[in-house]
Amino acid sequence: MIKELAAMRLETERLVIRPYIESDLMESFTFMQDSELFTYMHMGVLPFEEYKGLFQWLMESYSTPFQQPFKYSFAIRSQTTGAFIGWCGVGTLDFSKPDKELYYMIGRDYWGLGYATEAASALTAFAFDVIGLDRLYAKADPRNHASLRVFEKLGFMFDRVLEGLTGDDEDCNGERMYVLTKARFDERRV
Repeated sequence: MIKELAAMRLETERLVIRPYIESDLMESFTFMQDSELFTYMHMGVLPFEEYKGLFQWLMESYSTPFQQPFKYSFAIRSQTTGAFIGWCGVGTLDFSKPDKELYYMIGRDYWGLGYATEAASALTAFAFDVIGLDRLYAKADPRNHASLRVFEKLGFMFDRVLEGLTGDDEDCNGERMYVLTKARFDERRV
């Protein structure tokens, strides 16, 4: 694991965001069994062995240096209870390399409470301040009003509607793409 990720522990008012560890596997797998979480996403519920492989890949990705194409995903836990409430990540935008995107998923029991904004804000700061990005993208299905509001709260600006994508990225056509520069994020920080 690269040193910046080994030392990573983002604490917000209500959340702890950190790299996955082996003991997160079952809670993470159980979390990912809620098919409603995938309503606006291009993935779905995976059987355990397939998810276990994905989980191992996520943990191995922490060894990829910032200068190479990476995808880092992190566990989001409650500060007070320790409950696993979701995940967030930052990584290479496959159809627009070397651009990086912000992504997240919050469990249904925690929807509408501001957790997505809180986690996304902390990870955005990490992406700019530690990883050293100067620009970050985020995309969402236009029907996913909650995510679009999160982007706007963080200062992301509408960039374009995705179109003309093919192959593995074809499902992203029609999604709304947003962009945030480090300078804009810094202006908005309290």
